[in-house]
Parts: sequence; C-alpha cells; structure tokens
Amino acid sequence: MAELQFREAIRDAIDEEMALDDGVFVMGEEVAEYNGAYKATEGLLDKYGFRRMIDTPISELGFAGIGVGAAMNGLRPVIEFMTFNFAVLAADQIINHASKVRYMLGGQVQVPIVFRGPNGSAGQLGATHSVAYDSMYAHFPGLKVIQPSEPDDAKGLLKSAIRDNNPVIFMESEQMYGLKGEVSEEEDYLIPIGKAKIKREGSDVTVVTHGKMYHVSKQAAAQLEKEGVEVELIDLRTIKPLDIGTVIESVKKTNRCVVVDEAHPFGGVAAEVGYLIHRDAFDYLDAPVARVTLPDVNAPFAKNLFDIWLPDAKNVIDAVNTVTYRK
Repeated sequence: MAELQFREAIRDAIDEEMALDDGVFVMGEEVAEYNGAYKATEGLLDKYGFRRMIDTPISELGFAGIGVGAAMNGLRPVIEFMTFNFAVLAADQIINHASKVRYMLGGQVQVPIVFRGPNGSAGQLGATHSVAYDSMYAHFPGLKVIQPSEPDDAKGLLKSAIRDNNPVIFMESEQMYGLKGEVSEEEDYLIPIGKAKIKREGSDVTVVTHGKMYHVSKQAAAQLEKEGVEVELIDLRTIKPLDIGTVIESVKKTNRCVVVDEAHPFGGVAAEVGYLIHRDAFDYLDAPVARVTLPDVNAPFAKNLFDIWLPDAKNVIDAVNTVTYRK
C-alpha cells in the first residue's frame, strides 16, 4: 500500500490507462498546460503530449460533444469538468446523447466515455457552485454514476470507468483532493463498478452514505462508539448501478438505518435508498429509515449559515439517536 492524495490517485488511474490504451485521452479546461484546475492531471502533458492532453475553451457543451463523438468512433475520452455545476451546460450531450446512443442504435455503437470532476459543495462558493448532481444523472438509464470517498476507491473505480463501454459520470469532491489515504499497489488495480463496501462493522444501526458524507458519517460513528452504539458504515461508492443488496443484508442484521446524503431531500439518493429498504426489508426494521440531507434551500454564502446548511456529524448522531430511540 502507498499513501496518496486523492488527486494523485486520480492521476495515477488516468496515467495507467493512457499507457495501456492509445485511445484514452483527456480533454477539458486547464487539464494540460496548467496540470489541471486541481492538479489531478499533473505531469501528463509531459508524458503524452498535446494530442492526448487537450486544453479547451470554456465551452462545456462543445468539448463534451466532441468527447461523445470521439467515443462513438472508438476512442475513450476522459472529459474533465472544472465542476459539475458547470457541466449543466453540457447536460444535453450527456443526457440526450451519451446515455441514449447505444439504446437507440440497437447496441451497434458504444459510447465509452468518462465525465469527471468535483460535485457538491466546496465551501463558501455560493448557491450556483454548491449543487450535488449525482441523483440527477442517476435518474437516466444508460449512465453509470460513481462517487468515491477515499483515494483507493478513486483509483480502482476510475480505471474501471475508463475501460467501461458505457458513459460513466465520475464525481469527486473539491474539498477532498488533498485527502490522503492508503492505495493498493497491486498491478492493474481495478474495483468493480456497482459494489458498495462495508467500511465499519457494527450491530446497532446501519449508516449508508457516499462521497464527502462518508467522512462526516465516519466521525459520527467514532463518537457513537464512545457512547456504546456500534455503527455499521456502508460506503455506496457507486450510485448507479446501486448495490442495494449489501445495504439490505446489513439492515437485516442491525434492524435500523440512517441514510446520509449531500443533496436536497426531494428525489435524492437518500429517498431512493430509503424506499428500497422499506420495500425489501420492512419486516426487519425496528424503526423507520431516517435520512440526513441538505435542507430544501439553496446554499447560503455566509459561513455561519453554510455551516448549518451542510450536514455534519451532529446531524448524523441525532438521526442515529432517533432510530435507536435514544432521544
């Protein structure tokens, strides 16, 4: 195992796949000469040149469309968005074209493309830069949606995403690029898409989460352990396809569940996971599934309001106390 920053794990995954396959190239704003807006592509221009590391104008719709066309013609583009808040401008190419081409052409044409970049809030950047789009993209058939929480998952899942013959939305967190963690040094390290991981064993309550909220939930679990509550912590890692089986088996053991999601409550990942648990494990529940989400209001800019708006460990602890009848 080697300790890497999140950004380094991303870079290593792209580097390895570019070395293995000449059809893999990177396109986006500042990915080449500037080494990436968050330095996730640092050094790749020197290794692969301008033909495969392509800086673009600020035109998400334009370079996303180029990527979709390239993928349809047999290449494997990795399209970087400076943030998925800006990728809304490219939603037509992602939702109306990348996700549907294979279906509409009866499987004759594949679209092996990865759209990657930061998702969700990144501190005091205002309402237009603080939206979590994972549930939106997961709504559409034909798209796979991944949001890793640790460097090891980021590397193994990104390599799998680049090799996948379907369009993959690979979502990161701007606040996690400097996060350090152990990363496997296994040669050609791959993690299968669509498999959640139990990252903490427990017997009292299941907490289901992903992305940045995994670390919030991890803090809550550590505090609850001091209070005698054993949390089983599940990191979904992949939103679509969703590994609900791992969640259901955990709920059958603990009989209680809290879902933590960095998104608004209506129609989010927490809503879908909660429904599936009630559908498939209702008879095992000793309490209704609780969820921790953003409030149904846009992100405030003021720090004191932002800190209230974004879920924290206390919110998770309060939800666990509710389903365990400790409050």
